Amino acid sequence: MKIKFNNLGAIKHAELELADLTIICGANNTGKTYATYAIYGFLTFWRDFYSVPVPEEYVNTLLDTGSVRIPLREFILKRNEILKAASEQYSTSLPHVFAANEKNFIDTHVLFELETPEDCPTGEFRRQFGTSKKEIFSIFKGINAKEMEVSLLVQKGQEELDAENIGQIIGNSLQTVLFGNLFPKPFIASAERTGAAIFRKELNFARNRLLEEVGSMSREINPFQLLNRVYSDYAMPIKHNVDFTRKLEELAKNESFIAKEHPELLDSFADIIGGSYKVNGNDELYFIPNSHRRIRLTMDESSSAVRSLLDIGFYLRHVAEKGDILMVDEPELNLHPENQRRVARLLARLVNIGVRVFLTTHSDYIIKELNTLLMLKKDSPAIQKIREEEGYAIDETLSHEQINVYIAEKQLTLLEGKKKRVPIQTLVPADIDPELGIEARSFDVTIDEMNRIQEALYFAEEGSID
Repeated sequence: MKIKFNNLGAIKHAELELADLTIICGANNTGKTYATYAIYGFLTFWRDFYSVPVPEEYVNTLLDTGSVRIPLREFILKRNEILKAASEQYSTSLPHVFAANEKNFIDTHVLFELETPEDCPTGEFRRQFGTSKKEIFSIFKGINAKEMEVSLLVQKGQEELDAENIGQIIGNSLQTVLFGNLFPKPFIASAERTGAAIFRKELNFARNRLLEEVGSMSREINPFQLLNRVYSDYAMPIKHNVDFTRKLEELAKNESFIAKEHPELLDSFADIIGGSYKVNGNDELYFIPNSHRRIRLTMDESSSAVRSLLDIGFYLRHVAEKGDILMVDEPELNLHPENQRRVARLLARLVNIGVRVFLTTHSDYIIKELNTLLMLKKDSPAIQKIREEEGYAIDETLSHEQINVYIAEKQLTLLEGKKKRVPIQTLVPADIDPELGIEARSFDVTIDEMNRIQEALYFAEEGSID
């Protein structure tokens, strides 16, 4: 999947392609978070609010004859036309996604593109739709079928059928069949997650008080509009973080595929935070340290590292599904370098069990640990020996084909309609070598400068002694 940005925050123009593990590095105020929020917003928009347009003729045929066969090839050939229309519609909603002034996004465009496949999707699809009392119509696509069949399950005239609603449901089904896991379900841990964790009680209290006030007001007031205005000062990813953090007690009743199939990964997460999160019978949330299992700490009594990883921990244990994309803004927040390395290894294991990962980071430790995991992938006897001696598992290693890394920085670029290259803020693909790892220039320049100064100080001191 290729994503193009134009005039998005600090980014003048950039192209990015999602991989199993996608990373954006760079200095502050270079567009990393803007790109992350824009991608998260589109994935949410695509899954929750957009429906593939269905020509009226198919819906009319269904209502007139009771069934219709929709050729999938017609829509496959138009996949990028569909995506372009969706991208244009989404671009107009960016002020809402960022909770920002519309003037900041007048010339902003975000475009998602896919390679057009030659064949139809091979999988089976079957759904029935209706009311709580009866099924009204069904949608079916067989294995290797090139058409999707829609059939009414009630007699003509027996039910009042809304053509627009039926068209939208068919469009949603086409969306699932044609695009499938190409647009994963996103979960985001924003950089504001630590605050959401510590103030979760206050957020619940404030919301409950607001609902009480709404209940006592005139019926002419729309409570949902009022609630939306209360949260309108926060970008969509932050809102979703807040809502997720507020529902932790409810989410704790669920079990993710990781908890069922890969509990050892949760053990590794527990080692990083030095304990475990616990929701008791009274729906109260605590952190229990490994070193003192009888102690129960509230979130405001716990360390900043425990709070910064709270929503990620609950996502892993209670929410995660195969095919998801986990988006983390600065996973290194409040973590010691050793735990930053452990987080890198944990994220690599997530990638290898089917969860895509998207990161923005300032951490040289995370990048260097990922370099190690890349170099450890080679299956030679010497590398295998190092893996065993240093305690790395094969499911922590990564191949360079799984990773795309981008540096948010200025680069000379030839813009459309221009004759000369000009320096613009963009996302520059980093070189990834299977033998040497990721070339992250934004870190290397700073580290080299620090080393140069320290060497100068050292040799200056040596010279004064002589």
